Amino acid sequence: MAKPKPAAASAPLLIELLTEELPPKALAGLGRVFAEEICNGLERHRLAQRDAGCEVFATPRRLATLIPEVRAVAPDRSSDVDGPSLKAPPQAVAGFAKKHGLAVSDLGQRETPKGTVYVARVHATGARLDAVLAGVLNEALKKLPIPRTMRWGSGDAQFVRPAHGLLLMHGAKALKLAEPVLGFAGGTTRTRGHRFLSQGEISIRNASEYEAILERDGRVVAGFDQRGQRIRKALEKKAGGAKLLSDDALLDEVTALVEWPEVLEGAFDEEFLAVPQECLVLSMRQHQRYFPLADARGRLQPRFLVVSNMPQSRSGAIVRGNERVLRARLSDAKFFYDQDRKERLENRVPRLATVVFHNKLGSQLERVERVQLLTGRIAHDLGIDPLPAERAAWLSKADLLTGMVGEFPELQGAMGRYYARHDGEPESVCDAIEQHYWPRFAGDRLPREVTGSAVALADRLDTLVGIFGIGLAPTGDKDPFGLRRLALGVIRILCEQKLRLDLNELLRVAHANYPKGRLLDTHEHGANRVPNPIEVGFFITDRARSYLREAGYATLEVEAVLDLAPRPAEYIERLDAVRSFLKLPQAAGLAESDKRIRNILTKSGGAGIMQQTNVAMLQDDAEKQLLGTTRMLRQEVEAMLKEEKFRDALLSTARIHEPVATFFDKVLVNASDEQLRTNRFALLHEVIGLTNRVANISKLAA
Repeated sequence: MAKPKPAAASAPLLIELLTEELPPKALAGLGRVFAEEICNGLERHRLAQRDAGCEVFATPRRLATLIPEVRAVAPDRSSDVDGPSLKAPPQAVAGFAKKHGLAVSDLGQRETPKGTVYVARVHATGARLDAVLAGVLNEALKKLPIPRTMRWGSGDAQFVRPAHGLLLMHGAKALKLAEPVLGFAGGTTRTRGHRFLSQGEISIRNASEYEAILERDGRVVAGFDQRGQRIRKALEKKAGGAKLLSDDALLDEVTALVEWPEVLEGAFDEEFLAVPQECLVLSMRQHQRYFPLADARGRLQPRFLVVSNMPQSRSGAIVRGNERVLRARLSDAKFFYDQDRKERLENRVPRLATVVFHNKLGSQLERVERVQLLTGRIAHDLGIDPLPAERAAWLSKADLLTGMVGEFPELQGAMGRYYARHDGEPESVCDAIEQHYWPRFAGDRLPREVTGSAVALADRLDTLVGIFGIGLAPTGDKDPFGLRRLALGVIRILCEQKLRLDLNELLRVAHANYPKGRLLDTHEHGANRVPNPIEVGFFITDRARSYLREAGYATLEVEAVLDLAPRPAEYIERLDAVRSFLKLPQAAGLAESDKRIRNILTKSGGAGIMQQTNVAMLQDDAEKQLLGTTRMLRQEVEAMLKEEKFRDALLSTARIHEPVATFFDKVLVNASDEQLRTNRFALLHEVIGLTNRVANISKLAA
């Protein structure tokens, strides 16, 4: 049999796809996935190794990657394929040999746990790069995160944007594909540079020189990250001592819009600073992709930075054009702000009756009325003045009818605070109007004051109960109403602000606030039907599981605490108590004993025994000691739980371990005498009634 041929020499592989302008917010992800999937495809064909890495290039008009070591031909390989047993019929053995192009006499043998089998040594010829590259590219393009594709020209090719060229180079050699990809087969060493600054087409002599030649001759910084770093440094330098009001999302979007970045400075009239800072910043950052500047105290300055795709020589006209556009934007914002303040927020509330919240749930006015009722209940339960909280709830959605929020929906809440302050509302009401939207996303800030938290909880709980109640609960990865985000917000507010509220009771009240018959009363949950508030509670608890695991708690710890359905404000304290308990030497044994007690009561029919232990019927010293210790510790633990000393309560509970162990060594629980057996079941009920006050410790058993 011929020996496998060695692999051909390696060389850098360059792949560049030229297109029309790609979606800026998706460019970073497109470039990364394009490079990764090509590397994966080459690795599958044994043409490259994963640890060799790959460089990612992505500009507004190209996706490219450079893999430093790629073989022209993969090494041949041989492998053994197991076949039928030596006891198999001759025709089966002959068929196996024929399938692999061998004679029966060429087959080997191998011992396996099931006996001796025939083995065929199969030789596979290594893949050729030029033969498989089209398939690798097509597979990579299919896996790009593209929501929808488009067609262009008279061909059938589809991509996120029209394609204009495909450059494929292996070292200094231009590759030609076995079949076209997006209408191109390669075979060229030429590419394009900057749309305006490049001097025609650019010739690439060697794949490894691509980045340097493109920057030198084409005025294109090809690397997305490198371009972003260059922009960041230029922004910081231009800002001088001013504070740059930027974020990673804005920087990434601007990076995706330019190939040869230049940072320029513009200015606007100081009169616009009378408009709320949030409006100006939003206009500059989101609508114009400018970088606002602030002083050391965070106050906006009448200047901004803009990233241009043209050199400084043309900066004057570029700056004047951007200043003119921004002036129009800010003039609109100032107009809306001035007009909105002519009418009080409270006068807008009745008109919310014309704004639909959901066609099955009524108007925004009906929603506000429900949220106000629930806010009052929450304020009462928290022991705070309900009047400011209810007032904030009543005004919370009024800014939806203002011109500013109509133009800039992202400012709802923030503008409500400004307008409420202008109307002379109490500061706690103003702050709550804005903060009831917090947290807006994972990791976002929480309301600073408890009044805002009360409105935030009421708003979220009303929406959760309502959307669940019309049968639109999230399914799979579909969550069009953002209910998972709302549930996580509820958990974060209750946990992190330690608001000791009965979540299940609040869900019941939220459901009762809807008109009778508008919502489903029950939902299918597994094999059962459960009330709407309980189903929503299950959903929120499931979000709590994820939240607590992300906070660093183990799954068993989380399940042990959540099994008792405590108030969310107690989650962290109870989990910390469980962690302290697990450090004790008797923790594992007590968890096992607790699990054993539950199994005994379930399997022996004792789970339903609710009677008190009869002291007179106790026969063995071990069961007498266990009852005495249990009742003594129960008094201690009850006192600690009243003061919410969960750690102390659980550590005290651990002292029951030795009496429980002695009991199981000395006493037969399933006695033949029914009355004696029932009394011992009752004793075990008292034990788990003690051991499971902080967490279900049986969940901690290995």
